[in-house]
Amino acid sequence: MKLSPQWVRDYVDLTVDDRRLAEDLTNVGIAVEGITGSGADTDFEMEIGTNRPDAMNHYGVAREAAAIYDLPLKPIEPKLTSAAKAASPSGSHGAAGSRALSKQARDTLSKQAGGAASKQTQSTTETVAVGSAPFPITVEEPQLCPRFTGRVIRGTRIKPSPQKIAHRLQLLDQRPISNAVDATNYVLWEIGKPTHVFDLDLLEGGKIIVRKARNGEMLKTLDGVERKLTSEDLVVADAKKPVGLAGVMGGYDTMITEKTRNILIESAWWDPVTIRKASRRHALHTDASHRFERGADFESTVLSCDRVAELILESGGGELVGDVVDVASKKMDQAPVVLRVSEAQRILGGKVDAGEIFRILKKLGFELIPEGQADAQFRVHIPSWRLDVEREIDLIEEIARLHGYDKFENTLPAYSGAVIELPDAAKEATLRQRALALGYNEAVSLTFISHADAEKFSSLSAGAKVLELENPLSEEASVMRTSMIPGMLDMLAWNLNRDTEDVRLFEMGRVYELSATGERIEPRRACLGATLTAVQGSFQQGAVLDVSKGDRAAAAEAFRSFKGDVENLLAAFDSSELIFDRQVAEYFHPGRAARALVEGTVLAQFGQIHPDVAAAQKLRQDVFLAELDLEKLYQRGLRKAQFRTLPKYPAVERDFSFIFADSVSFEEMRKTVNHLRLDELRDFRPVEIFRGGAIDAGKYSILLRSTFQSSERTLREDEVAQWSGKIVAALQALGGTQRA
Repeated sequence: MKLSPQWVRDYVDLTVDDRRLAEDLTNVGIAVEGITGSGADTDFEMEIGTNRPDAMNHYGVAREAAAIYDLPLKPIEPKLTSAAKAASPSGSHGAAGSRALSKQARDTLSKQAGGAASKQTQSTTETVAVGSAPFPITVEEPQLCPRFTGRVIRGTRIKPSPQKIAHRLQLLDQRPISNAVDATNYVLWEIGKPTHVFDLDLLEGGKIIVRKARNGEMLKTLDGVERKLTSEDLVVADAKKPVGLAGVMGGYDTMITEKTRNILIESAWWDPVTIRKASRRHALHTDASHRFERGADFESTVLSCDRVAELILESGGGELVGDVVDVASKKMDQAPVVLRVSEAQRILGGKVDAGEIFRILKKLGFELIPEGQADAQFRVHIPSWRLDVEREIDLIEEIARLHGYDKFENTLPAYSGAVIELPDAAKEATLRQRALALGYNEAVSLTFISHADAEKFSSLSAGAKVLELENPLSEEASVMRTSMIPGMLDMLAWNLNRDTEDVRLFEMGRVYELSATGERIEPRRACLGATLTAVQGSFQQGAVLDVSKGDRAAAAEAFRSFKGDVENLLAAFDSSELIFDRQVAEYFHPGRAARALVEGTVLAQFGQIHPDVAAAQKLRQDVFLAELDLEKLYQRGLRKAQFRTLPKYPAVERDFSFIFADSVSFEEMRKTVNHLRLDELRDFRPVEIFRGGAIDAGKYSILLRSTFQSSERTLREDEVAQWSGKIVAALQALGGTQRA
């Protein structure tokens, strides 16, 4: 977000320049990522943590600056012209009666929070007089809206905002609309409290009701979109219809126009979970919902209402009607936290005295009450705008960042005992070294993926379920990853889109899922990713063949090259017999993918990504991926290198040409020959595969080469012929036809 340093200076008299201010704010965690413009047009590009909504505005940043430089923070005190008191209507509405709450009554309600006021569970009603007619505000969902504040202005004029307000909003990339609407936006960026203004004359039935929507109700929001509501939505309504989606966006039918003369200003505190769900449900993320989702300041509803009223009256004139209406069903006080000076010094490892602690926390708005004699400690009352502070360690963090991390000495933690290597550290290091030696660069991807990717790219764990986030950043990052493949595809696409075509990446990390019993598990995985250009470059001399144009030989060779990389990684581990089959996931190419198994355990699946998946990901060329199950792989020990002298006696090779059906794989041939247990057979491998020509459809010709050798003597011709005959017979029994 953008903030104006000149606006910040309205609340604290700073003597440092903007660049020094930006640097000092960044050092205390209010990050300034960049500076644009100059003079009055200077902008700070801010990166505010999601747990700090109090700093997502100019007054919040000014509070931080006042604490940094030990300067006074100027209060915001709206100056409202006195208005004639409206006649109090007869009768009563709810527990509070038919009058607006006075300051004394509001203070009493605050002190009694948790008592009678907090026991209201049905509705809370306040009334403000508009002319001679009462204007009630009823809250039917006090648990979801514990505070709703309103003010009425009559006889104002809607016009363009003053130059100062319009200019400041434009600096923040906010489009000026009108003095009334701009007043709400100005207050949002000034003190961080979202507010809304209604055209009072367009509210039917002369009342406001905060309630749950009815299934099927329609609301046209300010963006012009008709939205179908459900009973899960919280709305602000008049007597007949919803006029706003609570905490997210107001309604189109009651918006401020040039014809507006009478205005209702609304400022409320909404349940963060309710607002977050509504925002996701309607795919409507606004500046208001962004703050309400994270917890707005409960005590700022009256202040923000008065500030909006002040700005409207200054620019458009008019008359305030009655006092502010403050409907509060419960107090949102946070429990005080005990802070021990000795604990702060133990954690920080430095001598921060009690006076410095008191100064820092008081500047940030915390109230400290000394207690205890033997060990200096304070009972700290948390300000209403700091919902992120809940424990003693949170207060210690506040002290550390404002005192300055650079002021603490660099010391190593106390340690005794021997260094203990982490489990599987040697195996992980071996795997990483082999991947780097093969030319793969290590990368790190996000651990969040979308629901669509979680469904498309299945987990290697049988029966695993998706682990959803309670507060996702977006729909594209709404679940924890169940596979490393989505992240690898994104990284390959990112490189290809920037004309980097020769790409080899690998990542080692964890996936997150729920087991069949509902237990959260985090199995380890590794993922290889390579572009076709990179794979072909490892074996092709001269021009690179174009697989996309149907060159089957190039496609097969590219797959075999990538398969060799996977075999190289697996070769570091003990295995009695590494075999491959084609029972792979649907997102792999059906003819250029395989699984790697040892003793029936699946260790990896790999191959070319299916063309449909590549097209959906908008990949500029074919890519090859492999996902390894490190949990199962690490159960096997590392292979120990063993020296064996070269044989003194010559090897003998014999070639066999066979025709097989496409359903018969070389893996089956290899297993069949291995079952013959020929001690002198050193190697059995395919040399050439041919389809077409005189070979019938559905079949292929394969040239197989056997190598025989003894470490004790020279082999005789009759022995080699006998063993060759056994191999031919075994392959014929498998369904092969020997070619002449």
